[in-house]
Amino acid sequence: MPDALRRSLPNALTLLRLVLAAGFFATLNAYRYPDHNTAWAAVAIAIFIAAAVTDAFDGYLARKWDVISQFGRLMDPFCDKVLILGAFIYLAGPRFVVREWVDDGDPSFTMVTGVYPWMVVIILTRELLVTGVRGVMESMGVSFGSKWSGKAKMILQSIVIPTTLFVVIVFKPHENRWALWVCSVLMYATLIVTVWSGLPYVRGLRAVYAATRPTQSDADE
Repeated sequence: MPDALRRSLPNALTLLRLVLAAGFFATLNAYRYPDHNTAWAAVAIAIFIAAAVTDAFDGYLARKWDVISQFGRLMDPFCDKVLILGAFIYLAGPRFVVREWVDDGDPSFTMVTGVYPWMVVIILTRELLVTGVRGVMESMGVSFGSKWSGKAKMILQSIVIPTTLFVVIVFKPHENRWALWVCSVLMYATLIVTVWSGLPYVRGLRAVYAATRPTQSDADE
């Protein structure tokens, strides 16, 4: 394979993931739970899986061919965050809300995906923390690449999102409570792993604080 193609292919796959993310959002946007445009939701699942596959291959090829670039280091996590965070925002959105009336006449709202806005806030907070810590550490000349816990988190999220969509579309959680239970368990497990994967970066944040805190001698001056 020509060297020029080896250098460009991993980055091309990274950018392709951004395009596929846009296609995923567009097709999923056409769906409304439970039965409106279910074919588009199925297409969205297929597009998401294709996007997740590009994430597995771009980094692998870059390492295999030793063509890791600053562009890839920047865009790979950016495209990941657009795809994953965008998916969770959609799953916590109004197209997956079921309104039920309780005895006192007030409506009760259920997210059939098991994803609630507060979960998205926690996931987003983790990503912002990681991005900030990594940026500060690398600006200090300290290499702070992805941790294996972060990779495990990404793999789990890439599996849970299409699985949840499949369960929602096929088994209709508002009609089958076991399906709602499955979605809820998947999402709480994902939330726990996501928070756990941020702990190494919290330790990195402590290291940044320790390195930048003035010493007693500095304070005396």
